[in-house]
Amino acid sequence: MSNSELPGAPELAYRAGALSLEQVPVARIAEQVGTPFYAYSSAYLERRYRAFVAAFQNKAMLCFAVKANSNVAVLRHLGRLGAGADLVSEGELRRALAAGIPASRLIFSGIGKTETELRAALAADLHQINVESLPELTLLSDVAHRMGKTARVAIRVNPDVDANTHAKISTGKSENKFGIDLPHAADAFRRAKQLPGIDPVGVAVHIGSQITSLAPFEAAFTKVVDLLKTVRGEGVALKRLDLGGGLGIRYRDENPPSIEDYAAMVTRVTRGLDVELAFEQGRWIAGNAGILAARVLYVKEGATRRFVILDAAMNDLVRPALYDAWHEIVPVTAPGANATLAPVDVVGPVCETGDMFASERPLPPLAQGELVAFLSAGAYGAIMSSGYNSRLMVPEVLVHGAEFSVVRPRPTYDEMLAQERVPPWLL
Repeated sequence: MSNSELPGAPELAYRAGALSLEQVPVARIAEQVGTPFYAYSSAYLERRYRAFVAAFQNKAMLCFAVKANSNVAVLRHLGRLGAGADLVSEGELRRALAAGIPASRLIFSGIGKTETELRAALAADLHQINVESLPELTLLSDVAHRMGKTARVAIRVNPDVDANTHAKISTGKSENKFGIDLPHAADAFRRAKQLPGIDPVGVAVHIGSQITSLAPFEAAFTKVVDLLKTVRGEGVALKRLDLGGGLGIRYRDENPPSIEDYAAMVTRVTRGLDVELAFEQGRWIAGNAGILAARVLYVKEGATRRFVILDAAMNDLVRPALYDAWHEIVPVTAPGANATLAPVDVVGPVCETGDMFASERPLPPLAQGELVAFLSAGAYGAIMSSGYNSRLMVPEVLVHGAEFSVVRPRPTYDEMLAQERVPPWLL
């Protein structure tokens, strides 16, 4: 297996037969941390961030989508490189600020912001609040007016463009809950201009995630540019375009467009507009930066299937159960050149039939106690994990060259139980 076959290469590769993140063998992390665990490459995160910025010739702001990976150490690393953050909750706002990312590089998105969250955003004086409905715009105006603040607002529009991605991560079609329908967007800007405490500064759009073609992006961005021109023509001085995220990565055999081709398309569509561009990539930055490492508990011969049972479960990595998502699974020790592949079901120990990572996946022989790694797990992995079945939350590790650090420890059972309370009448 060559380095080029692994998503995340060259930072993720077999070195002297041992799967390694940068210069750290995954097995060494397992010895010290136990399994399962997530691990991320600092170098990969930096390389992707710098590639994005370079493609836009340092003329665009990249606000990392915190929903993809909210670990404070990851955010701090990206923030120090110059990244901003795209937020969808007060918790994510607090994480970004704790990571040291300036409020001037924070964008607050999301369709259901509470009054408390709007207050927090206004108090922090964020770069921008993306408004997704007229009721939200009205509430924001009221809150801002009472606080004596002015909210810099971009209105997120729904362009009714099919991103040709999984239905559960499509956000730009008319039946999706996100944004203001394009036919009503100009009216929303007219309303925003009249409301106290509101400074309409831009248009925002986001049509989905894991998009592997430029065509849907171009269709959506073209509609948004036309809207911006119309609204400007009515005297609303819009100066920003927030073009969202959603650029896909390789999980299996996808062939997503290069960042250079993406930037060239954006440049062509926005030529002559004189606008500040912002983007909210998450998966594209972090997806192939990380792995989930697990250990084989048992190899079970069923009546019709062979099951490889791991100590990782659907509560640690829910994407296969939730989206039927594919993650490449590789042994941590490189298989021999003549290793024979055989179909196995890779499953976890949770009491759910849906606790399955792969069905009839051709894999080399795996023995009890062996380590495996799920690739492309740096986005929507640990962030979506849970304590289902009262399993301990999976830890996270950040690798930097030849060293690594636990950036979210595995809790103890006592710590897990300490989060709950017994009422007085049961004592």
